[in-house]
Amino acid sequence: MSKDSLPGFADTDRSPSGRARARAARAVPLEPFQKSEPLTLGVELELQLVNTHNFDLAPYAEDMLRLMAQTELPGSVVPEMTSSMIEISTDICHSAEDVVAQLTPIRDALVKSADKLNIAVLGGGTHAFQQWHEQRIYDKPRFRELSELYGYLSKQFTIFGQHVHVGCPSADAALLMLHRMSRYIPHFIALSASSPYVQGQDTQFDSARLNSVFAFPLSGRAPFALTWSEFEAYFERMTRTGVVRSMKDFYWDIRPKPEFGTIEIRVFDTPLTIERAAALAGFVQSLAAWFLKEEPFVPTEDDYLVYTYNRFQACRFGLDAVYVDPATGDHMPLREHILMTLTQLEWHSEALHAGHALAGLRAGVEVGHNDARWLRERQAKERLLPEVIRQAALRFRGAKA
Repeated sequence: MSKDSLPGFADTDRSPSGRARARAARAVPLEPFQKSEPLTLGVELELQLVNTHNFDLAPYAEDMLRLMAQTELPGSVVPEMTSSMIEISTDICHSAEDVVAQLTPIRDALVKSADKLNIAVLGGGTHAFQQWHEQRIYDKPRFRELSELYGYLSKQFTIFGQHVHVGCPSADAALLMLHRMSRYIPHFIALSASSPYVQGQDTQFDSARLNSVFAFPLSGRAPFALTWSEFEAYFERMTRTGVVRSMKDFYWDIRPKPEFGTIEIRVFDTPLTIERAAALAGFVQSLAAWFLKEEPFVPTEDDYLVYTYNRFQACRFGLDAVYVDPATGDHMPLREHILMTLTQLEWHSEALHAGHALAGLRAGVEVGHNDARWLRERQAKERLLPEVIRQAALRFRGAKA
């Protein structure tokens, strides 16, 4: 997630109503929803930079960006809120295979650049033992403004996520897909969970990262609107308050991105490998194809009655969570619902050349294994978190390691 706009107030002006009205007057109109090819993908990954001495976070983003600029690559490489983070993203992709094909040279260039600096790069939703007060805000005006506004929360936001964009045929179709996709937020969280450790402690959460997100205003779920005209009316009301100025100020679990013609899913922890990141994108794409081609259900506002509960269960227990079906109210193991969903998607995933990727996800679900479990297993064996991070960095390097 780009910290160019953390969730919440549109700028750092915290004076009374006169300034609030001025902010509202400067509000950016909601952009028209651009055309995009349905089911295309875009993937962003926030990554950790660590030293190779004790494997704590290392403020080397500026040096990494300088070295990465020397290699022509797909997508982009940009800084993040603190100097021990870096974000990579793909160009437009058509399949999970495309995602891997684009992320591989970026990953390889990152590893090569990190080796020159005697640091390492890795995934994971949190660093296992970093101390937030030691982090440095990246030297960029927007990041400095946000730090002044949010105080210590800005440094505590040294967390790492994956975002997946999926192309939608129209603005109304995007909102319909957004609310259909919301039923599967627990699935995304459990499959990507990779943040069990914070400040050197096992949090007992599979995804502790999302707890840091809850502290910010305008996080959570999007308002229930199924037409773009309804959403435009909501946006106008919100900008009139002076609390937000543009779409960037909304920090929902899923949000529309009208400038790209996509919806953006933001709840994934960064996986430990680019292959898993691509598989998760393939899962999203397969769900989107199912929604567009079969229209399996019509979302309702009542779907959100169990949204927060399901979200918490997935964060806390991962694949062992309880899932409450929003349509029926039935309680069942989340693991079973994920497997049932993967079966429903088989035809679509094969048509999208994502069958192999989803088969890999299925194999992990069947044995209750995600990246959070991998990290805990390494810690149980090594009993030393720096060694766990070292092994996670080796894993990120891929088969060549």
